[in-house]
Amino acid sequence: MQFPCLQEIRAYWEALRNGRAAPARSEVDPRGIERSLEYAFILERIAPRVARFRLAGSHLNELMGMEVRGMPVTAFFAPSTREQAADLLEGVFSGPVTLELALRAEAGIGRPSLEARFLALPLRSDLGDMNRALGCLVACGRIGRAPRRFEIAGTRTAPIAVTAQDPFARQPVPQPGGFAEAPAGFAPCAALTDLPQPIRSRGHLHLIVSDE
Repeated sequence: MQFPCLQEIRAYWEALRNGRAAPARSEVDPRGIERSLEYAFILERIAPRVARFRLAGSHLNELMGMEVRGMPVTAFFAPSTREQAADLLEGVFSGPVTLELALRAEAGIGRPSLEARFLALPLRSDLGDMNRALGCLVACGRIGRAPRRFEIAGTRTAPIAVTAQDPFARQPVPQPGGFAEAPAGFAPCAALTDLPQPIRSRGHLHLIVSDE
C-alpha cells in the first residue's frame, strides 16, 4: 500500500463508469478523489500518440520543478523510454484499456533513487470521443533536484469489461436487403428525344435568272 492513491482513483473511476467502457470527463468531480488530488491529473489526446496535461496536481509540479499543465505527458519519461510510453498511452484511448506503470527515476548528483507509479484510465469527452484520461503519478521517496524523469520498470494493461449499455457505442450500419428495391437506371426523357435534330449543313444558294 505504498501508493494508496492508485486504489482510490481506480475505485472512483470504476464507480463512475458503472459498467460502461468509460465515464465522461464532465462526470469527474474533484471532491470524489480529494485525498489524492495532489497526485491526480487529466490528460487530453491531441494527436496519435500525443497527450498533454489539462489538469495536474501539485506533486507533479514538484517532480518537474515547474507547472506541467499543457506539457506532453512524455516529458516525465527518460528519452530512452518515451516511444514506449507513447505507444502504451495510445492504447488507453484506442483500446480502450487501463494502464499502470512501475517507474524508476534516473539517479544522479542531487537526485536520489526514486520509485513511482503511473495510472491512466480512459474518459470520454462531452462529444463522446475517447480522448481524455484520468490518472495519477506518485513517487515514493525524496524528490531531490528537479526535474525527475523516469524509466519504465514494469507495465500492466487490462481490457475494460463492458456490462452496461454505452450510449456512445458504435451501432452497426444497416445493409440493404429483403424488400429493398434496386436503384432505377437512367433513361433519357422521351420529350427530349422528340425534339428536332440540329441542322448539320446549310446547303447551297442558287442564282436564278428570270427575264420577266
